[in-house]
Amino acid sequence: MSLPSNQPQVQLHQTADFRESYANSVQIRLSLWDFFLTFGTVTQNSPDVVNVNVFQGIYLSPQQAKALAALLEQNIAHYEATFGEIHLEARAPNSGVVQ
Repeated sequence: MSLPSNQPQVQLHQTADFRESYANSVQIRLSLWDFFLTFGTVTQNSPDVVNVNVFQGIYLSPQQAKALAALLEQNIAHYEATFGEIHLEARAPNSGVVQ
């Protein structure tokens, strides 16, 4: 299937500072103008201390944040249709940490 002639072809290029990392923690801060996502990894070596090592922060416009939410929802539905339901573990109320 070809793209309509009025649609540009999108080409992705990795910049020299591109990096790929694993995150099991995302915090979100928002303002009138943007959403700020902070990615990190969670470790817990004792029952009363959780360490979050943050390594990347990304600003998104509200429009991009909403588009990302829709894309994630579509991809999660596809994943669950293929591999089964994703079950979330319980977390502390209002911890702000997604695991």
